[in-house]
Amino acid sequence: MRQTRIRMQLNQSKGRATCRVWVRCWAAGQVVMECMSLPHRAFALLFAAILLGLGGRDADAQVYEGRELVQAHLLANTTAIVPGKPFTVGVLLQMVPGWHTYWRFPGDAGIPTEIKWDLPNEWKVGEIQWPTALKIEEPGEIQIYGYHDEVLLMQEITPPASLSESAVKLSAEVNWLVCEKICIPGGTTVSLELPVGTSAAPANEDIFSRFQRALPQPWPTSNVASASWSRADEGLTLRVKSSAVASHPAVEFHPLPGETVVVGHSTTQREADSVSFRIPIETKDEKISSIPGVVVFGQTTEGADRNAWLLEPDQPVATKPSSTLQSAPAAGGVLKFLLFGFIGGFILNLMPCVLPVVSLKIFGFIQHAGQSRRRILRSGLSFVAGIFVWFVGLALLLILIKRGGGQITWALQFTNSYFVLAMSVVVLVFALNLFGVFEITLPQSANRGLLGWTAREGDAGSFFQGVFATILATPCTAPFLGTALGFAFTQSSWIILLMFVAVAAGMSAPYLLLSAQPAWLKFLPKPGAWMEHVKQLMGFLLLATLLFLLSVLGAQRGVEAVIWTSVFLLFVSIACWMKGVFITPLSSTGSRVLVLLLGVVLVLGSGAYFIGGKFAQTTLSAAPAPASDDWQSFTPELLEAELAKGRPVFVDFTAAWCVTCKFNEATVLESSAVREAFARRGIVKFKADWTNGDPAITQILKQFGRPGVPLYVLYPAGKSVAPIVLPELLTKNIVLENLENIAPQLATNQP
Repeated sequence: MRQTRIRMQLNQSKGRATCRVWVRCWAAGQVVMECMSLPHRAFALLFAAILLGLGGRDADAQVYEGRELVQAHLLANTTAIVPGKPFTVGVLLQMVPGWHTYWRFPGDAGIPTEIKWDLPNEWKVGEIQWPTALKIEEPGEIQIYGYHDEVLLMQEITPPASLSESAVKLSAEVNWLVCEKICIPGGTTVSLELPVGTSAAPANEDIFSRFQRALPQPWPTSNVASASWSRADEGLTLRVKSSAVASHPAVEFHPLPGETVVVGHSTTQREADSVSFRIPIETKDEKISSIPGVVVFGQTTEGADRNAWLLEPDQPVATKPSSTLQSAPAAGGVLKFLLFGFIGGFILNLMPCVLPVVSLKIFGFIQHAGQSRRRILRSGLSFVAGIFVWFVGLALLLILIKRGGGQITWALQFTNSYFVLAMSVVVLVFALNLFGVFEITLPQSANRGLLGWTAREGDAGSFFQGVFATILATPCTAPFLGTALGFAFTQSSWIILLMFVAVAAGMSAPYLLLSAQPAWLKFLPKPGAWMEHVKQLMGFLLLATLLFLLSVLGAQRGVEAVIWTSVFLLFVSIACWMKGVFITPLSSTGSRVLVLLLGVVLVLGSGAYFIGGKFAQTTLSAAPAPASDDWQSFTPELLEAELAKGRPVFVDFTAAWCVTCKFNEATVLESSAVREAFARRGIVKFKADWTNGDPAITQILKQFGRPGVPLYVLYPAGKSVAPIVLPELLTKNIVLENLENIAPQLATNQP
């Protein structure tokens, strides 16, 4: 799985703090696994940020369940300080088994260890020398870089040329984050007193030697290894040509991205004498053609025999993009997300948008129960074909948009008010057809038209039922589907197409099974007069869908748009009634033609006046008003401003046409318990409305690895604290537990 991580730089002026926000989005299928550790992790990151920001304060090493998780010691490689002569000191962190601290680039989550020195004036301290890290895969496919067991973080210290003291006390404040299933921040002050002399002997040679060997080495000469970069699409490709590297079973690239670059998980492709790394990146700087990092290789990924070469930014790069070096994601990862897409497609059948049409198909199977197996199979295959045609067509459209440089998102068409209007007309006509107001018959060529087919028998009718069901399914987001599509939209065109095929397969699976095994139809109710009543009930459900679509139009273009659309729908209803009453098999040809012409004139005339004129003049709502007074309309600038003030923030990325969003808002976010918890903890609440496809919100959704809404992000107060991405389907407990973990101290202060 390709992960998405954001580092937001809020550089306001020189000397001000920089706020880094690390964001990790993982599969919705892994949320249950992560729910136990994620809140604790976010809570720990919050306090880690506080500890790291408290300059000049001493913090005690943390104790958890009776164990001191990290012991910190300060060591030196010399027995004495010689004035003017550099020496090396190291902070030794010893972790209990199973726990780890973080490398200079922590990966998807975490905070690097920080060392702040308290030395006399004129003393100089070099940069931390970071031993080669381990790439650690955590539950939910969180990928981090860090250290197990122990690590020595070394720095070179240069004393002044003259010292009057007989001994000098070296002191530093060390802060770290240590994680296992949960993350706990810790810190302490380490110190070491060394005498001042004219000569010194080596000290602690074994441990310094061991960790110096673990430091990445400079890049070798060109006859040993060469590196070349190329950039294509949304990623970089690094090709390392070296027989020494290619001959080792374990080869990795540990990135060291700059402040403006977000990196994903790299994938590896081997050749005879070279290794290529495909590194997904997101950056606004189109000139970036390489990033620094460390190439690590050895017999195993964690063996003591590992070698590491530091690849500096000034290594040679290729100036032309190369598609031949791109490597596909790991097969296992792709298969997993295809499975997520299949499951999400299956669950779409249960969404309220789709249920009325699906019910009609089930009733069709019931009607066919006593007929030939071949006819049942043909009907089922036609319905399945309609599902696949729509999903494949939508996939091809999104691929074309992506190749043209546009943003691709799920439910793209529902951000267009004219598409919603057209769907309102179709849904109304379908409902009138179910009520028996009219039937469409075409002389000589067919006895049913497209609209009549959708609620009646026949292979063509089953096909258009499938198309209609998938259109209505678009604004519904099932569990697993959002993450699966978010992954697909960052991949190649073929993977996007495969993902939509998987979703179509999941949605069509029940009907394919029923049509292939007619014997299973015996478990369904027997045909009878009740089916006509149920069909009419489905018409009322479609009218409920129509009301939902009209509410979407109201959010997109205001109340006037709903009024003019309703008037137009009235004329469409009259035209349908005229068709049902006056165009019958017993009517004369002249009366049929006259009524047909009147109906066409009525629809076209009312459409030109009410839609082309009145509706087109309505105002497009750029940012619909929040649902209540305690919600603020979202903008990226307002979010940055609140985070800069150190306030916790909750952002609800939603849309008027998103059924899952409305369900979550009604049952969870607007419940009295959750509203009270937000207020008690001083959470700033933003509603990011994506009803009209706001480009700024689209970009943020893309950064979080989501193809659409819903998306719920909780930003804890403090700097360098990872935001928490909540599941697509919310419960009160999920929200309350996360609020409790980011700000428990506020809750205890309330009566």
